[in-house]
Amino acid sequence: MTKTPSMDQWLQEAKQAPNANKVGMYLVHNGTVRATARAKVRQEAGETKPVRGMIFSYDRDQVAAAENDARALEGIYYVRTWLNEGQLVVGDDLMYVLVGGDIRPHVLAALDFLVGKLKRECVREEEIYD
Repeated sequence: MTKTPSMDQWLQEAKQAPNANKVGMYLVHNGTVRATARAKVRQEAGETKPVRGMIFSYDRDQVAAAENDARALEGIYYVRTWLNEGQLVVGDDLMYVLVGGDIRPHVLAALDFLVGKLKRECVREEEIYD
């Protein structure tokens, strides 16, 4: 498990970045390990064992490519991600994503795009059950 970043620090840094004067909104996503199995939440599977943890990893090159794709979206001027690694327990942070852009629709769309791409293409998650 790596050290969780400070969102206050990230936002301070973002507001000093080039093009910060074009940003009207920042959004942060904080994904965490939950006790409810993915199959129960996503596929509405009936009986599933509780999750007690997760083995989490990611491909750094794919994450960098996903960040670049998000930066190329209309109205997006700031993108930053942090992903955890290793064996985690319920409540541990999986990822932080910060997106800054000109207007709310662009920032919402970019955050949804980037988190979805990270989850679908960049990370490996193995739930550990009770």
